[in-house]
Amino acid sequence: MRSLLITTTFILLFPVTNALADSCYDLWYQRNLIYAQNGYCFKTDLAQRTFSDFPCRTDHPQFSSHEQRRIEQIKAEERERHCNVNQ
Repeated sequence: MRSLLITTTFILLFPVTNALADSCYDLWYQRNLIYAQNGYCFKTDLAQRTFSDFPCRTDHPQFSSHEQRRIEQIKAEERERHCNVNQ
């Protein structure tokens, strides 16, 4: 649990760059981790398996302004790289 907290803190405090996200999967994971931490109920098998330790509470999570900015940064990087993980 401690390593998850450290990883989560690191991901939220530092912007996504090529150094932090080596692959499209890394970007997908970082973006969806924010959703999971906010209780999102995932629909795909991959996301459900990956984030099974997080409680499912909502289909419409509420994000802080910082989280929303991070999600948008990650999505922009995913578009730039033409990522297609879990779609």
